[in-house]
Amino acid sequence: MAMKQVSIRLRPATAHDAPLLRRWDAQPHVVAAKSDEDWHWETELANRSDWRESRIAEVDGRPIGFVDIIDAAREETHYWGDVPEGLRAIDIWIGEPEYLGRGYGTAMMQCALERCFADPSVTAVLIDPLADNVRAHRFYERFGFRFVEQRRFGEDLCHVYRLERADFFEQR
Repeated sequence: MAMKQVSIRLRPATAHDAPLLRRWDAQPHVVAAKSDEDWHWETELANRSDWRESRIAEVDGRPIGFVDIIDAAREETHYWGDVPEGLRAIDIWIGEPEYLGRGYGTAMMQCALERCFADPSVTAVLIDPLADNVRAHRFYERFGFRFVEQRRFGEDLCHVYRLERADFFEQR
């Protein structure tokens, strides 16, 4: 059965989105996807940097989710460790529960990957779902992400996945 085509707009997130993002952070399905880590939205969204793109996904002007794209080598906390130039990392989730399972996550991820690989210097994209989030693992594998390693980020045990540029364009 073919899923209907959905249209997603990724607009820049602003400090005005902080209350919405805090509300989404409390949703059980979001906690299950990203843990209950506090992202300090007011600070993060006010801190403009050229190594990060924080975006709100909208459907017909209604915010439904969040996408964060970072330059993994330049990110200031060195979350990914000592990695080479040319890598991007994505965090992605749907905040509004009624939009789950309707193809919007797939559309959001496709938009995010296209943004990443539009830059010819980007060689691969990383993602780090929680180790016990098997549904997310399958989701990323459908895009061609390949398991790299199990790794602990802070207190979270995660699976690191990587999508190579060539694999992205081969699947299109």
